[in-house]
Amino acid sequence: MSNPFVGRAHALSGPATDIRPVTPSDSTDLDEVAVALYVEIGGSLSIETVAGQSRNVYVADFSMLPVGVRRVNLTGTTASGIHAMVLA
Repeated sequence: MSNPFVGRAHALSGPATDIRPVTPSDSTDLDEVAVALYVEIGGSLSIETVAGQSRNVYVADFSMLPVGVRRVNLTGTTASGIHAMVLA
């Protein structure tokens, strides 16, 4: 199978190269900054953005949140099935 990602530079305007499950934590950042979050079951999200800002947002089921995220906080998060879209 050919791999169209071989030899290509990662671009923020392009697709993520991996998706990883997120375990919300009030003290631990994601292993890599997410370029977006995918949420299976909607609810509140308490996040720390890549710009260092704390934000609380509500998302619906099966939502994409296209914002750079370094942490998903446990406190204030009711959404579940959260996945980080990353450029691995």
